[in-house]
Amino acid sequence: MEAARRKTKHQLDLIDRQITRRMTALIPQLGGRQAGYRRGKPSEPGAFLERYRASLAALTAERQAEVDALTRKLARQDAAIKAFRVRVRIATARRALP
Repeated sequence: MEAARRKTKHQLDLIDRQITRRMTALIPQLGGRQAGYRRGKPSEPGAFLERYRASLAALTAERQAEVDALTRKLARQDAAIKAFRVRVRIATARRALP
């Protein structure tokens, strides 16, 4: 059970790393929009962050169903492991009684 839980957790971590990698690749494209500065207007300070957050939200939304399913699976696995440990403790305690 614990091996299956580690595999599920690994899949969630892999998705997180993939999103991070894609966002890292997008940063140069997000920051390159300074055409207005050449005409005498400085770029808006929060514009990059807005574009970054919007892109991150879009990438996360693409994988949200998969993340939700894996999160539910991980919660079920945690509950099963906890219930198993409780049963083992009860069985061990019963054997230890005289």
